[in-house]
Amino acid sequence: MGWLRSEAKAEDAFLPVPGTVHLVDLDNTMHAKHAKGTGQSDVVLVPAPSSDPDDPLNWSPSRKRLSTTCMCVYTLMVGIASAAIYSVLVPISEATSLTLENLNAGTGYMFLAFGWGCLFWQPLALQYGKRPVYLLSILATTGIQVWAPYTKSNGQWIANKILQGFFGAPIESLCEISVADIYFQHERGSYIALYALLLAGSNFFAPIIAGFIADGQGWQWVLYWCAIFNGIGFVFLFFFMEETNYSRQIILNHENEPQIARSRSGFADSDDETKEKIHADIEPAETSPSPHTTEKTYLEKVKLFRFADIQKPNHLLGMVARPLAFLSFPVILYAGFSYGSNLVWFNVLNATASLVLAGEPYNFAASMVGVSYVSPLIGVAIGSFYTGYIGDRIVLWMARRNRGILEPEHRLWLFAPSLLCVPGGLILWGVGAANQIHWFGCVFAMGVIAFTNTVGLQLSVSYCIDSYKDLSGEAIVTVILVRNTMSFAIGYGVTPWVTNMGLQNAFLLAAFAGMAQCATFFIVVRYGKQLRRDSAERYRKYVNKMAYLGVVH
Repeated sequence: MGWLRSEAKAEDAFLPVPGTVHLVDLDNTMHAKHAKGTGQSDVVLVPAPSSDPDDPLNWSPSRKRLSTTCMCVYTLMVGIASAAIYSVLVPISEATSLTLENLNAGTGYMFLAFGWGCLFWQPLALQYGKRPVYLLSILATTGIQVWAPYTKSNGQWIANKILQGFFGAPIESLCEISVADIYFQHERGSYIALYALLLAGSNFFAPIIAGFIADGQGWQWVLYWCAIFNGIGFVFLFFFMEETNYSRQIILNHENEPQIARSRSGFADSDDETKEKIHADIEPAETSPSPHTTEKTYLEKVKLFRFADIQKPNHLLGMVARPLAFLSFPVILYAGFSYGSNLVWFNVLNATASLVLAGEPYNFAASMVGVSYVSPLIGVAIGSFYTGYIGDRIVLWMARRNRGILEPEHRLWLFAPSLLCVPGGLILWGVGAANQIHWFGCVFAMGVIAFTNTVGLQLSVSYCIDSYKDLSGEAIVTVILVRNTMSFAIGYGVTPWVTNMGLQNAFLLAAFAGMAQCATFFIVVRYGKQLRRDSAERYRKYVNKMAYLGVVH
């Protein structure tokens, strides 16, 4: 089992591997900034912060908390709007000419637009600022929710869902990059887990309140309240959200910190040319001092656009094309597949929840279908705590065992519980419902599936960002394209699939497919570093080009 551990081979000094970082300074030999706090003084700050007080990595804890709160508010409000109808699909179908198949197909188109819309919004955000994109996204979502109750035909419904997905697309790819803008690698897992909690949690919380709203005020008010929530969110973001884009100096291969330790400890090649190369590529944490010596004023922080961003040369076409080119990076493609295949079961659950719980023998009212989503909400919370707080500590422990060197594949070991939870949850839900087990069994299964969904979300996104941090602003779009294309396919076909095969056979097939999909992480743990090593030259080429254009953040 020696391959479970990464070996810090001598050749790494000459061929840096993207994503491999010296995260823990075990011997206190690295000339780099270290984390503060009990038990973390040996943790190296990756990426290295500049000396600019307005560098988001240097922000005060309170400034970072406010930025994170704004990201959470956006995720919660737009997320609620995307999922509120799941517990009222039957009432909508009964009140309109739309069938359940029409409604689920519309949500499938919405997920497709959530993914492909990132090709439009992500370049705009990286080029001109994340703040204006967040504001436009949540404002447009408000208007779309007001329109939704008036959609009576299938064409109108699909148009509404496509526009909702397109304008809501930043929730899929921009929030993760906002986290990476202000937090270091050893902190990132916890905050991406927080994002996962809000994203998945909002999707499970929305049906809870939607059921009661539908029973008390009618299904139309489910959508009106979504508009109200998003309007409140827009006001909050307008006054408190700060821009996190920052054009930092990129020192290529700085992330491959093992060279620093070896060069300081005498393990690097003694050849002068080799030493010169190493030290030319990798510098200490400090960069050139910024001309700004004081923190921005409040009005400067909440400007809608920054003059420097507007004046930058336009590189939008390149930023649209590169995420498609990144499909040729196996690690990025795997992250998208992993994320998408875990989200598939979330979509299957949502598409069948009203069908199972509102039908025989359970006969849940819309409000009770909504209440059943408390279980997934608990599952999401447990999954976020596991992958975030616990996961970060497990990854640090693994890095310390590996002589301080962190490999992105270390985090993938957190997929292990999903090998049992994915098939177990799907069998309990589908086969259990087919055999009319007690309603608690079905509700418990919802929580298990939600747990695996959150694990898949956090680990897949973190693996992509950890592997290619300097490309993450665009690489995450590639991940979302793969993920949401898969979601569209399942959303479009889930109703006829379950109808034609029956609950028992459909979910037995899903269980074995889910187990096989989850087990792919073993392959990536084994070969992931070699795949990253093989991509090093292309990675350097893209980073150099993006740094030259000034679009690396």
